[in-house]
Amino acid sequence: MTLPVAFAIIVGMGMLAQWSISYFTKQIPELESEPYRIWFHIAGEIITAVLLITGGIALLAKWPSAQALYLLAMGMLIYTAIVSPGYFAQKGQWAWVLIFAVIIILAILSAITVASSTATY
Repeated sequence: MTLPVAFAIIVGMGMLAQWSISYFTKQIPELESEPYRIWFHIAGEIITAVLLITGGIALLAKWPSAQALYLLAMGMLIYTAIVSPGYFAQKGQWAWVLIFAVIIILAILSAITVASSTATY
């Protein structure tokens, strides 16, 4: 379970860091042009990040609901990793699109690993 746990915690922390840095360095122009839309988007990503971190910790701690929590977090991550790259594709930032593709693949593999685990959580 090392890869799924590490993946969830690292991605969750990365999401929180990315949004914090972007906010404090004033790199979110949509706060001026589309404030409602971007705040809903940011809220969804923060909730996803918190659930990723919590799901990873839950697997480590073997909480009774760890598997369900982890799979919920992975589903949320897969959704955001499908929706978010459009922003970067529109700007021609293809490296980011590739990063999101890798995240989707790792999220699917992690979810399959956790879902097929016979360990009880």
